[in-house]
Amino acid sequence: MSSFSLPKIPEITDAMREKIQSKIDSKTKPIGSLGVLEEIALQIANVQETLNPKIENPTLILFAADHGITEEPVSLYPKEVTWQMVNNFLLGGACANVFARFNGINVKIVDAGVDHEWNPLPPNLIQKKMGPGTKNFKLFPAMDRESAESCIQTGIDLVTSKDFQNTNFFLFGEMGIGNTSSASLIHHCLSGIPLDDLVGRGTGLNLEATNQKLNILKAAKSRTGQILDPIQVLSEYGGFEIGMMAGSMLGVASQKKIFMVDGFIATSAYLLAKSIDQNTKQFAIFSHKSDEAGHQTILKYLGANPLLQLKMRLGEGSGALAAFPLVSMAVSFLNQMASFGEANVSETKSEG
Repeated sequence: MSSFSLPKIPEITDAMREKIQSKIDSKTKPIGSLGVLEEIALQIANVQETLNPKIENPTLILFAADHGITEEPVSLYPKEVTWQMVNNFLLGGACANVFARFNGINVKIVDAGVDHEWNPLPPNLIQKKMGPGTKNFKLFPAMDRESAESCIQTGIDLVTSKDFQNTNFFLFGEMGIGNTSSASLIHHCLSGIPLDDLVGRGTGLNLEATNQKLNILKAAKSRTGQILDPIQVLSEYGGFEIGMMAGSMLGVASQKKIFMVDGFIATSAYLLAKSIDQNTKQFAIFSHKSDEAGHQTILKYLGANPLLQLKMRLGEGSGALAAFPLVSMAVSFLNQMASFGEANVSETKSEG
């Protein structure tokens, strides 16, 4: 039996909002002149219910898992690349490692379901393996419902454990050959957006191969028909890493902490989390618009305004890492920038 237990995610009140906004407006600048940075500062301070917000021990958690759909021609790369890239993460050689070091961000790697046996188990790998990858969801459910619930619960338990009690800011990344296919179907099921508007090149497919991928995913969708329950959607089409990430987002939100959403695949985890509990959205910052086809469409559906548009589509949390300095600057200006009164600078003339 599953011990599935969803946390209660609080609804953030506006008790502090007016005071925070007043502090922002009192800084030595025209009102609103820092644009989105002001919005980020307000969001973080409001979540933390303080006029002096902090980013403490920011951490990137990278979830990795394999996908049975790679039995079909949906990716340029063989599934072995998943475990090989996990090894690259562990050795510190991937883009995520480089960007994280630049930002002073901790990196944790989670084996959520990689089809590889580690012998010996690397000491810096968090082992949460649900199995050696999912089943081919064109033919079968990717996982049973109990496994889907367990993915969510494992993600919740991970970020709410004592290991992360001193972290109040999370970034999430993923690695899993075939996971853009999984993400496309999650987005489609939970948003109603046609697959034609969501399915893209993934690892770099040409037009013919992309159309073949689209037909495979349509065949997979015809196997189940319309489903709306997020746990069932995860069971039918998800990846272990996507489910665990969605659970982690729920867990972070339940503690009134902030997380950054990366690209197309991480956004599918966010959509799962938000479908489970709408209050999750208060704690999310969208980092960038991926160059993966469909991401702009799903961001518009969510009403999300990402910080960057750099034509990135790597995954690994790379977009969130690229946007992190902007978030850090937003918190810094709120805490360190002088007010008009402190700097003896004249404010605008009163009207009338």
